[in-house]
Amino acid sequence: MTTDAQYIRRCFDLALLGAGHVSPNPMVGAVLVHKGRIIGEGWHQRYGAAHAEVNCVRSVVPDDRPLIPYSTLYCSLEPCFHFGKTPPCVDLILEQKIPRVVVANEDPNPQVAGQSIVKMRTAGVEVVTGVLANEGQWLNRAFFTWLELQRPYIILKWAQTRDGFLGRRGERTPISGPAAQRLLHRWRSEADAIWVGTTTALTDNPRLDTRLVGGKNPLRVTFDRAGKIPAGFHLLDDSIATWIFGKYREGHFSKTSFFPAEDDAATLVPQVLEKLRAANHAIVLVEGGAQVLSQLLEQGYWDEIRVIESERALGDGIAAPKVPEVAQLREQFALGSDMIRVYARSYTLIRKDLSDDHD
Repeated sequence: MTTDAQYIRRCFDLALLGAGHVSPNPMVGAVLVHKGRIIGEGWHQRYGAAHAEVNCVRSVVPDDRPLIPYSTLYCSLEPCFHFGKTPPCVDLILEQKIPRVVVANEDPNPQVAGQSIVKMRTAGVEVVTGVLANEGQWLNRAFFTWLELQRPYIILKWAQTRDGFLGRRGERTPISGPAAQRLLHRWRSEADAIWVGTTTALTDNPRLDTRLVGGKNPLRVTFDRAGKIPAGFHLLDDSIATWIFGKYREGHFSKTSFFPAEDDAATLVPQVLEKLRAANHAIVLVEGGAQVLSQLLEQGYWDEIRVIESERALGDGIAAPKVPEVAQLREQFALGSDMIRVYARSYTLIRKDLSDDHD
């Protein structure tokens, strides 16, 4: 691995510290290096706050500040070009007279889209692009999907037994172990919304929160056309922002919103996704049940699949969905007594317009 790749990988590690806090913006990390020594680091910490490059420059101690005009800045994503909630980072780079910049990916945002790279090169800055580009694409897969497909990034999650069942019909059936449950709660904390179907809401009475890991609780989304969810269930406790598509319920709700539900499943899914997009919810974790998962798979509304497989067997019950053939295995690891597998669509894993990673 080249030195450039090593520092870009450090940018990825820093960027991940912003997971769950910066959506729908990308996760970005930045590292400032002078003659093999890191003199500054930063990452985008929360939506609307200072960007990674700004935090990186701010982190440089006074004694090292004279070294900035002789250093290389590494960024996991092209620095921003436009005025948004913060000033353009490309201007900061030019003001600091940083002579060399290395980035993993160009920013697909039309307001950036390579313009920062052109501006820096025009000003005499040496700019290297495409270092570990595919890894950078995977890191910000939700952001790229948000911009390119104009919809939230959809993660389908289910837990199944080793003989392929989600659980027994009509009863809550714990499948995964405690370590996998904590992992699931971390996944929730990194999402903007959690979506479950009516049967799951009625059978499991889920809280859909992040109590095992802390962090923010995402929006809860479910269906209830006939008003079957009992008033005492968690999804109606108004403790967390919740959207219910279906029958309006009387009550003193401050965090719970009700929306009419389309009758046709083919139009209901786009209705939900459009409302989520309009509210800037860019990452959606769908936790079941079988009907919702099947609908999304059949209609092609998925980007990633996360399967938790237990070593236990049921012998009978609700069959787990089949992972589509177009899904590619991205990760696989054991966690306690469970096996975790993460699949992605081929276009999510490696975009066609990206060349091989530089290493």
